[in-house]
Amino acid sequence: MALTDRIPYQALIDRPRLHLPDGKRIAVWVILNVEEWRIERPMPRTVLPPPMGQPLLPDVPNWSWHEYGMRAGFWRQHAALTARGIPVTLAINGNVCTSYPRVAGAALDAGWEFMGHGFLQGPMHKLHDQRAAIHAAMDGIEAFTGTRPRSWESPGLTETDETLDLLREAGVEYVADWVIDDLPQDIATPHGLITTIPYTVEVNDITVYALQQHDSDVFLTRGKRQFDRLYQEAEENARVMAISIHPYITGVPHRIAALEALLDHVGSHDGTAWMTASEIGDWYRRQMG
Repeated sequence: MALTDRIPYQALIDRPRLHLPDGKRIAVWVILNVEEWRIERPMPRTVLPPPMGQPLLPDVPNWSWHEYGMRAGFWRQHAALTARGIPVTLAINGNVCTSYPRVAGAALDAGWEFMGHGFLQGPMHKLHDQRAAIHAAMDGIEAFTGTRPRSWESPGLTETDETLDLLREAGVEYVADWVIDDLPQDIATPHGLITTIPYTVEVNDITVYALQQHDSDVFLTRGKRQFDRLYQEAEENARVMAISIHPYITGVPHRIAALEALLDHVGSHDGTAWMTASEIGDWYRRQMG
């Protein structure tokens, strides 16, 4: 069976009527991605091209670009989110619990949900042993938090034909890789159902800033327009919106205000339900019976 055959087409307008708790209209979840980039390896993403086109290891400037996020940018985002009492889904490389315990500890103290995000930052389809890497990530997070993660976002949203089965085998119930709808959808595996949680590649600071290279205000403008339309549509049926951020992107001084303004806009609407990945998944499962 082709991978896409496991996810039958569903028209959004035909989906069953779903009701969020307390009469809310839209579930919004914030995904804060914290990763480990190893300086001895090529960088997962770069902001500066190699000098004279000659790749160099160690890649100090591009490693430092990310490292700034873990040392400084994360704390701006942490302050913005905790001051507003927003529940956060922390998409975390499993080894960050060991390499950046100050960051992981602050997220744990804040009560954020830890979502598996690989063991080290790198694509799933390049792993020598995908099952071992998934279990290493899950085990590392569980050892640090005392709770096994229920949700997962693959680095770069990468998967192979067997990833979903391996994730469910490892205990993952909810996955963010499939950006196909504004509502969750169940996928069958040999180990039970795994449920997609609507994620985003466009209200995502990587896309807006690192790839499309927009100025600082575009993240706010795009996020507001995304939210306002989904909020309008939610008069007919519930909607889910994701806001995906990275410490080295929206955690920098010239962009943090755009993130803060977007959070304030979303939070100013009475129909907003701030939720985490597993809260959205549990809600959907209850609604679907």
